[in-house]
Amino acid sequence: MQRQHSQDAPLFGEDDDHIRRSKFNVRHPLASFFHLFFRSSAILVYLFCDIFSSRFIACMVTIILLLSCDFWTVKNVSGRLLVGLRWWNQVDDDGKSHWVFESKRTDSLRTNSGADSRIFWLGLVVCPIFWVFFVFSTIFSFKLKWLAVVIMGLVLQWANLYGYLKCKMGGQSNLRDMARNYLGVQMFKQAMKKTESL
Repeated sequence: MQRQHSQDAPLFGEDDDHIRRSKFNVRHPLASFFHLFFRSSAILVYLFCDIFSSRFIACMVTIILLLSCDFWTVKNVSGRLLVGLRWWNQVDDDGKSHWVFESKRTDSLRTNSGADSRIFWLGLVVCPIFWVFFVFSTIFSFKLKWLAVVIMGLVLQWANLYGYLKCKMGGQSNLRDMARNYLGVQMFKQAMKKTESL
């Protein structure tokens, strides 16, 4: 696993970093729109496909196409534009697979819009929660024909969430260790507050 800055591989929109925006302005409205469009459309089609069509295959193909478009858009476009992060897998000459997690330099991150970042992370975190719920509801309602579709939705959206969390937190570190360290720090702060109040 590697974490690197984008010195050798410029990110989309890096040439116009000199334009500063307010934290409430969306700097990349088209990327923000498609970041939310494909993932919310897949959820809506899943929820309402029985109402509009009785053909399972047509609904399944539509959902899988929307999920695939979402995965590609988030991984290759909106992550770069909205938050300056990207991740990918590359295979070296020996056939070994290497995961690369990349982020923009910190001096250029100040020019990113706060609204872009909020839209990106909100869509990235909330939609996989829906797919987790759909997996359980599919199992408990015995609609097992939908199980492959909802698992695919969960896997594709979880993969992007995991990749971008690794980019944000650092590609070298283990997310489980980071969560454990965060909880340890929070418990230490709570203990310190209690001892100070005594």
